[in-house]
Amino acid sequence: MSFLYEILDTLRNYGDDEIEIPPYITENLNPLFELRPYQVGAFKNFITYFENDRFCKKPTQVLFHMATGSGKTLIMAGLMLYLYKKGYRNFLFFVNLSNIVNKTKDNFLNSHSRKYLFSEEIRINGEYVPVKKVSNFQCVDENAINICFTTTQSLHTDMWFAKENAISFNEFLEKKVVLISDEAHHLNVDAKTLKRNKEEEENYHSWEETVHRIFEMNKDNVLLEFTATCNINNPQIRAEYESKIIYDYPLFKFRADGYSKEIKTLRSDVRLMDRAIQAIVLSQYRLKVFQD
Repeated sequence: MSFLYEILDTLRNYGDDEIEIPPYITENLNPLFELRPYQVGAFKNFITYFENDRFCKKPTQVLFHMATGSGKTLIMAGLMLYLYKKGYRNFLFFVNLSNIVNKTKDNFLNSHSRKYLFSEEIRINGEYVPVKKVSNFQCVDENAINICFTTTQSLHTDMWFAKENAISFNEFLEKKVVLISDEAHHLNVDAKTLKRNKEEEENYHSWEETVHRIFEMNKDNVLLEFTATCNINNPQIRAEYESKIIYDYPLFKFRADGYSKEIKTLRSDVRLMDRAIQAIVLSQYRLKVFQD
């Protein structure tokens, strides 16, 4: 079976490549970040798929398999703008590590950050669109991009153990939501291989199950997954994601296009303390180079 991105490539080869990125996406992204050709391709693939009733499944789940450093968060921001225009207001961003959550918050919310992804003022159809951080979707601004940031573990806990002001399953019954999973390979840990007794099995709810339960609560929900390391050599994962990998841009393509840093490895077999001194000297050298 062909991957989803291969099917979309075939459509383009037969003259179905007239899709253009809407101006409200490029105009509302930070002008300091010029879109690279592969990012343009990722947007085109998603728009082609999402607007094609013959192929797009409901609810919609896709995976962007792209190299680390290729600007996946910029694609997330552009897709937020696109899906806002399509009527979506609630976005749930989750990843496995809290430090990644904090950095991503800065990229989406702090307009003074050099990595801020949006333009100084977002306008769609002439109307100002704020980006707001929310802890749940109970009372949100229907004219804003509302983003709930969390870790996979916190999301899992909040869903199954109710607490005040935390997000809950009930919020997803009547609201359509865009779920954005960064480092999505962590969702595919095959917890089903673990041996548990009957009681443990009844009480166990995997992260993947939690996410997919939310995802399936509304037919209009969208799950956007992003990772650089989807193990498609695993037959089970390949079978699961053949129809979901919407764009493929692995590290070897990233390097071939000249976007990746070239890494040099220095080997030393001197005494431990001498290696430590070498590491300090190299660190200071890099500091001076960057300062200059």
